[in-house]
Amino acid sequence: MFRVMLVEDDVRLAELVTEYLSGYEFAVETVARGDQALARFADIAPDIIVLDLMLPGLDGMVVCRQLRAITSAPILILTAREDSYDEVSGLEQGADDFLNKPVQPRVLLARLRALMRRASPQPAGDGQPLVFGALTITPSERSVTWRGVPCVLSNTEYKLLQVLASAAGQVLSRDALLKKMRNIEFDGLDRSIDNGISKLRRRFDDASSEKIKTVWGEGYLFSPTAWG
Repeated sequence: MFRVMLVEDDVRLAELVTEYLSGYEFAVETVARGDQALARFADIAPDIIVLDLMLPGLDGMVVCRQLRAITSAPILILTAREDSYDEVSGLEQGADDFLNKPVQPRVLLARLRALMRRASPQPAGDGQPLVFGALTITPSERSVTWRGVPCVLSNTEYKLLQVLASAAGQVLSRDALLKKMRNIEFDGLDRSIDNGISKLRRRFDDASSEKIKTVWGEGYLFSPTAWG
């Protein structure tokens, strides 16, 4: 049974989603205000978060950013606005998927299942850790160690690092990265990959971009020999 934290102020929609998902493998806890989401998170300990953008108390984008800072659980954003800016902004704040209202329950269920599959540990090749100098990625445990210290990454950061490391020494375009991570194509505007790369560089002391190189006009390259 997966635990869902549904942050949604529309009572009717919240009841519909709760009733529908409870018939499958999801247990839903509802939070009606944005400013209560962070406080309730620790009590609910959700496996996945469904987050409305237009919330009383605190804007959904702010809630998304705050939650991403403390959890790697997948975040699916709901919005009534058909504006690509919202989608790009949400992904930049750490969301993993985006769904427009009105929400079809069976579509929401399919998206949640897909996110949980992506978040599940996926062993790489023979299941052995990926080791590059002081960096160790253990896919079977979904863990990262840097210079002997466990490194806590968001779900998006971890997936991006694993995809890059699994293709060490190869240039991966934004399109290739998005397809491997989220099974979508690069639309020329999505900045989530660039933002993710910037966060990884900060985490791993890569101000000179030697560990994760930018290959102008092509994409990014994980250097297998630059991790000390």
